[in-house]
Amino acid sequence: MKQVVFWEKPGCKGNLRQKEILIASGHELDVRNLLTEAWTAEKLLLFFGVRPVDEWFNSSNPLVKSGAIVPAEVSPQDALEMMISEPLLIVRPLMQVDDERLAGFDLQEVHNWIGLKLETVGERDPKHCPCVVSS
Repeated sequence: MKQVVFWEKPGCKGNLRQKEILIASGHELDVRNLLTEAWTAEKLLLFFGVRPVDEWFNSSNPLVKSGAIVPAEVSPQDALEMMISEPLLIVRPLMQVDDERLAGFDLQEVHNWIGLKLETVGERDPKHCPCVVSS
C-alpha cells in the first residue's frame, strides 16, 4: 500500500469520507491543511497536469456555484493566481504519492492510480462534498 500526502480542508465531510476510503484500502495518510500550505503556481500545476482548467476548481465553492467565477473561462495563469490567494477554490483533495500527484477524488482515477478496495466506498459518491462550502 501507499503513503499518501493528503491536503484537505479541515472539517470537510467529503474529505473525511475520502480519507476513510483510503485508510480502509490500506493506505497510510500524511494529512495536511490545504488552506495553510504555502502554494505557488509551480507547485499547484504539478497536481493538475494536463487537465482542463475547469477541473482545477472546487465546484462546491460559492463563487463557482453562483457563476461569479466560470472556471471554463479562466486562463491557467489567472486560475493559479486566484487559487493561491483563495485556496478554497482548489478542487479537493490534493494528493501525492512519491513524485506523482492528483487533484480531486474521482473514484476510478484514484483506484487506477494507487488501488482502492471498492467495496469500502458505499453508496455515496466520494467525489462530491455533501456539505455547503463556506469561506
